[in-house]
Amino acid sequence: MAQTPTSAGQHAAEIPEFPMPRAAGCPFDPPPALREQQEAGPLTKVRLWDGSTPWLVTRYTEQRALMADPRVSADITRPGYPSPAAARTNSIGFILMDDPEHARLRRMVTAPFTIKRVEALRPRVQQIVDDLIDGLLDGPRPVDLVETFALPVPSLVICELLGVPYADHDFFQDNSRTIINRHSTMEERGAALGRLTDYLDGLMSRKRECPAQDLLSGLAERVNKGELSQSEAARTGVLLLIAGHETTANMIALGTLALLQHPEQLAALRETRDPKLVAGAVEELLRYLHITHSGRRRVALEDIAVAGQLVRAGDGLVIPNDIGNRDPDAFTDPDHLDIHRDARHHVAFGFGVHQCLGQPLARMELQVVYGTLYRRIPTLRLAAELNDIPFKHDGSVYGVYELPVTW
Repeated sequence: MAQTPTSAGQHAAEIPEFPMPRAAGCPFDPPPALREQQEAGPLTKVRLWDGSTPWLVTRYTEQRALMADPRVSADITRPGYPSPAAARTNSIGFILMDDPEHARLRRMVTAPFTIKRVEALRPRVQQIVDDLIDGLLDGPRPVDLVETFALPVPSLVICELLGVPYADHDFFQDNSRTIINRHSTMEERGAALGRLTDYLDGLMSRKRECPAQDLLSGLAERVNKGELSQSEAARTGVLLLIAGHETTANMIALGTLALLQHPEQLAALRETRDPKLVAGAVEELLRYLHITHSGRRRVALEDIAVAGQLVRAGDGLVIPNDIGNRDPDAFTDPDHLDIHRDARHHVAFGFGVHQCLGQPLARMELQVVYGTLYRRIPTLRLAAELNDIPFKHDGSVYGVYELPVTW
């Protein structure tokens, strides 16, 4: 029996598995197989852990179009959704919902992440960064930059913003790592999520009784007014707590490592006092590295014609923005790191109604870090060989587990 083509030139027996491994010695680049799929066409098929074969969307233009298309759903409970794990329930808030429920819950936490509100936090973030660098300079060498700097910066910031005691950071960091580790079992991931939800639920109860000037207290007020259930508020808190520190921490460490491997780019960033160049470097590093490397997941609600291919209702979609950000039709010489490039149109934060809520905060934190760390420690260098750095190939957020540095 002849095989049925799944897309132009692709047969069932040829469908590659996803996620795909990165090439040895190329830790900053997307997997070579992703580039091969991109060259084959904007839509090809891949095979997931459960045997399902969703569409892989590899080119920038089609990625943006589908992420902004109201006929495409982010709801994990819909049939055909290409789940990265066995769980088919949504226990982590509005990120895996569609409008109008997604919009209703998102609006309740939008205000603290506006550009104006985030800019008001810049002096405090600068103080946090400077204090941590003071500690580095006064301490022993070599040092793990992840543990001593990359994780504490966003953890302190998100804790203050939400109103979560920083003393509990080991607890929420350990559990968030379990949740985003793709090798965690459904039971392990569920247990970690349950512990975090219980923690936020208890904290929400205290905020309802004794509110403060923080985001969780704002949610608690909505619970008291009947606009939000306490379980919804707790799940929203879990989402913001995980997203608010894991992604930025990994960008700080991985961005630093990438710059150390590109000394001419690092020198330009270290020697500048131009905030526009620093901001541009942040955008280019977000494009070049893009740490969310397991692909955004969606499912089609209706038949959609995409680049001459029919995506049928119920078809799953995997949208790996890391390869979209390396599309040569969108970025000249995309595999080259160039902090002078205008990379603001990257899709590291997604696109459309589900684009990252916290992107203004992440951008500001990275601007402060990249504009301060290398200037204050100008001789910063690796204290290990690149091949010995442990990379996070096993999680939905890419980065390094440790980054030994000295100066």
